[in-house]
Amino acid sequence: MSEKVEFELVSPERLLVSEAVEMVVVPGAEGDFGVLAGHAATVSSIRPGVLAVFENGNVTSRVFLSGGFAEVTPERCTVLADDAAALEDMNRAEIEKSIADLRDDVNAARDDAEKNAAEKALAIAEAKIAALDSSMY
Repeated sequence: MSEKVEFELVSPERLLVSEAVEMVVVPGAEGDFGVLAGHAATVSSIRPGVLAVFENGNVTSRVFLSGGFAEVTPERCTVLADDAAALEDMNRAEIEKSIADLRDDVNAARDDAEKNAAEKALAIAEAKIAALDSSMY
């Protein structure tokens, strides 16, 4: 039996996952990185993307993260997510509608703050569609 890493996924509302797993692949700001037991201590920001949990060499869950931070020690991986949703719970039609609405919001923004907020939300929605279309993991 391979060594396990303690994994916790936390959203602002609650603890979503707390379990020992074989490996976690995190969508880091500088690229995806895998966390196994014994990983070097690391802190990374998270870009919008898919976090994958592995057991026995297979993906057991895929969660879309809109952003956040990951803290890794040799024994533990803690992900503090801005927002998290299981891929199988995401609705493509709703996301596509949101993208159309957000594009309108970007164009209708009255100032830089509004435009930046709309562009950030649009980027997250577009990353959700990319996650649904991806066959990776």
